[in-house]
Amino acid sequence: MLEAQELACLRGERAVFAGLSFRLAPGEALLLVGANGAGKSSLLRLLAGLLRPAAGTVLWDGADTFADRAAHAARLRYLSHQDALKPALTARENLAFFAQLWGGETATALAALDLLPLADLPARVLSSGQKRRLALARLALAPLRQPAPLWLLDEPTVGLDAASVTRLGGLLARHRATGGMVLAATHLPLPLPGARELRL
Repeated sequence: MLEAQELACLRGERAVFAGLSFRLAPGEALLLVGANGAGKSSLLRLLAGLLRPAAGTVLWDGADTFADRAAHAARLRYLSHQDALKPALTARENLAFFAQLWGGETATALAALDLLPLADLPARVLSSGQKRRLALARLALAPLRQPAPLWLLDEPTVGLDAASVTRLGGLLARHRATGGMVLAATHLPLPLPGARELRL
């Protein structure tokens, strides 16, 4: 169970949001919606442990996530609006780096986002949509030893065509079916049936 209690976030001297509370249980999805600058990305960074709240607490099964940041990092996958790819490495090599960290099969993850035909191309020659698919393929690395139950996604469908959004929907559905949780910031509809909305 992920729980946010009375969270506040400052940008400079300005409060981006305050008094924010919610819970996310296994199998649930929560969409963060709101105007640009409303704090969606900041909230995701805060939940990932990359940013400290100005006030409030983030809890995992009742324990403060900042008490053991390494343990919290191991239970989540964070996909920012940046694709975080090495341009000189091939698609396969980019994904293999994360497979070494987390486990999982590179070929299976590439296939999940229809990237096998592009596997040996350097990331720098991929289109923006192909780069986004490669970033999303990290979610398809499914290690048996320690799956990450919490997915934090910042605008995951930017640059994707309809077929790729459908593939992403399959990944999200499988993750939730095994008790995984999804929290996604978006301006566009996402393939997350039954997701709740949190408007910032």
